[in-house]
Amino acid sequence: MKRIVLFLATNLAVLLVLSIVAHLLGVDTYLQAHGSSFGGLLVWAALFGFGGAFISLLMSKAQAKMFMGVRVIGQSADPTEQWLLSVVEHHARGVGVGMPEVGIFNSPEPNAFATGASRNSALVAVSTGLLQRMNRQEIEAVLGHEMTHVANGDMVTLTLIQGVVNTFVLLLARVVGNIIDRAVFRSDDGRGIASYVTFYALQIAFGLLATPIVMWFSRWREFRADRGGAQLAGTGSMIAALEELKRVHEPLPARQFAAFGIADGSVASGLRRLFMSHPPLDERIAALRQLGSH
Repeated sequence: MKRIVLFLATNLAVLLVLSIVAHLLGVDTYLQAHGSSFGGLLVWAALFGFGGAFISLLMSKAQAKMFMGVRVIGQSADPTEQWLLSVVEHHARGVGVGMPEVGIFNSPEPNAFATGASRNSALVAVSTGLLQRMNRQEIEAVLGHEMTHVANGDMVTLTLIQGVVNTFVLLLARVVGNIIDRAVFRSDDGRGIASYVTFYALQIAFGLLATPIVMWFSRWREFRADRGGAQLAGTGSMIAALEELKRVHEPLPARQFAAFGIADGSVASGLRRLFMSHPPLDERIAALRQLGSH
């Protein structure tokens, strides 16, 4: 969850910075002046929309190492670290990708993630809490889950989806901003200062409204990665790992939403699900059990 939030936050920040820089340099004004048609505006939106997403992707490994405090495992005498390397190497051969970097980060909660700009240049990291709380069969399943993300190119696909979303967010924000500037602030060409202020505000608002689209894909890929982890390490081990995660993580969403004044109930559950990057663990466990029954 932290990795997804970090990716989305960075993507939004990059998008805003690119937009501001474009305005300061006069790039967006030039594009509007020389391509004020809908097609020209769409090209401009796609350029910056996909640009922000791919910059975030290229920065993902460096971000993880910096902000999550990931220590990449090299050659060492530590038997646990060497075992982790051997498991990841085995899974990498099993899914047909290059050996990723393997790292450990300090966190009392069991957690793991995979990131990187390509299938053959990835980073897989596990928390100290995961190593302490799970047995080796469960850890193998978690690593299989993460390696399936790598093999499926999930980060790249997420970036492409985010790029499409960004494109439409920028396009709508610019069009609506110009309309508001003309109608409310009586600008002759829809390019007054109010247009830019409105544009940046709408960019944030539309970006938040579009987040459920990205979150839907994120939830779908988790089910697929669970199946991959089960194939690599056994369905029983994957279910056991998810059950351990449930004991630790499942109460957290309720507490987090309670802090925002959202009570339990069907409406709250529906809103909460829209912004969840991972499906409820009960659903993931049930899907694996159904898979094992076939």
